[in-house]
Amino acid sequence: MKINRLIFPQKALFPNHKSYIINHKFSFTDAHFFTKFLCMRCPYCASIDSQVKDSRPNEEDATIRRRRVCSECGAKFTTIERVQIRDLSVRKNNGSLESFDREKMKRSIKVACRKRDISEDQIEKLVTSIHRRLETETPDDIVPSDTIGQTIADSLISLDPIAFIRFVSVYRKFTKITDFKKIIAQIPEPDDTADVCELPKKYRSSLF
Repeated sequence: MKINRLIFPQKALFPNHKSYIINHKFSFTDAHFFTKFLCMRCPYCASIDSQVKDSRPNEEDATIRRRRVCSECGAKFTTIERVQIRDLSVRKNNGSLESFDREKMKRSIKVACRKRDISEDQIEKLVTSIHRRLETETPDDIVPSDTIGQTIADSLISLDPIAFIRFVSVYRKFTKITDFKKIIAQIPEPDDTADVCELPKKYRSSLF
């Protein structure tokens, strides 16, 4: 099996980095790859000597979770391997560019879903779905920040209308009660027969 890029989050390779992207084609049977690239640094003692005790692939969101034990200090930690299709950049409203941060997007969604009946697994699947959508629908590797906000809002309203209102109120910086009334009035009535709940298209441009 060949993969072009992998991301190792949770400070797996270097303690001072949130993630590390390997731009290298490899085979999982290639011993050179294991010795050169899969030396996961322990987040506790910085040793690169660890053993994989359990691997759990998730084909739905294209990730593999590996439970590791440090051979030096005995600490246990988890690394996540995730396939990345493209390197996206975000164009902010002031015109500046910054690298797309999947974890930043996930944190904003988790804040909106706080204390709602939404599991961590549901949030992870939502984030993966949004990320894949941005990767496949962005023509030139640069996605406007408003597009990200709109995509998150479209996804949240299907997951939980309260989380949707929370996210939009922060993203659009609501300052008046009328702002909340306006967005609440636009949310469609629940339809148990519908697969997806979404705002009417005529309202979307007024949000983002």
